[in-house]
Amino acid sequence: MAGSSGFHWAREARRAGLISRRRLAADAFVNLRFRLEGSTDAATDKVRERVGALIAGRRVRDLQRLSPRVLARVLPRLYPQMLHVAYGHQDSGRRVYIVTAASAEMAVLLAHVLGFDGGIGSKSEVVDGVYTGRAGGPFTYREGKAQAIRELATAEGIDLARSWAYSDSESDLPMLRAVGHPVAVNPDAVLARVAREEGWAVLRFDTLGRRLKAGGALALAALVGTAGHTAARRAGARSPARRR
Repeated sequence: MAGSSGFHWAREARRAGLISRRRLAADAFVNLRFRLEGSTDAATDKVRERVGALIAGRRVRDLQRLSPRVLARVLPRLYPQMLHVAYGHQDSGRRVYIVTAASAEMAVLLAHVLGFDGGIGSKSEVVDGVYTGRAGGPFTYREGKAQAIRELATAEGIDLARSWAYSDSESDLPMLRAVGHPVAVNPDAVLARVAREEGWAVLRFDTLGRRLKAGGALALAALVGTAGHTAARRAGARSPARRR
C-alpha cells in the first residue's frame, strides 16, 4: 500500500480520544520519512513501545471498534497491481498471507477482506478482555517475521524454497532470504542495493518520493509496522507469472 496503515489507525485513535493532536502530527512526520527512506530498527522499537503504553488498560472491544474506519482508509491505498500479483498466485494454486509487524488482529482482518488465505502479525497480551501493554508473542519484525513464515510453512506443509515474498524494507531481508523467490517492492535504498547485487526481481508502484523530491512539497501521512507480503506455495505447484 502507499504509506503505512499505522497513520490511518492513529487518525481513528485521535478521533476516539486515545492520542493527542501533537502525537498524531509526530506520527505523520514519521510516516513521511518511512515513505521516503524506509523503516529503522530504532524507530520501529519506539513505536512498538509507545503503542504498548497506549493500549495498556484498554478493552480489546474498544480498539476493535476502530477497525471499520481504519479499513475504510486503508483499502483505497492498496496498489491494484500488487493485488493482481497476489491473486495471480492464488489462481496458480498458492496460498497468500499478509505478514506484518503491525497487530495480528489487523493482519487477519485485512487478509479476510482481501480474500487472502491468512494474516500474521504481532500479538499483544490480553487479560480479561483488556490489553496489558505487554507483548503476547514474538514481534514479527526482522528475524521474527522470517521465523513466523517458517513456522507457518512447517504447520501447513509449504515449501519455502518454492515460495515468493514481497517487501519494501531492508528490515525484511531475513524474510526475503527465507524464500526462493524474493521480490523488492518500492524498495528503500538498502533493499534496492541488495536486490541489484543478488539479482532479485523489483516492482515499483509508488511515485511519492519522486514527486516530493522534484516539487519540494511536504506530505503528512505514520508508522505502526512495516508490512511484508508472502505468497507461499505448496511443493509441486506450477511456477507463476514471469519476473519483472
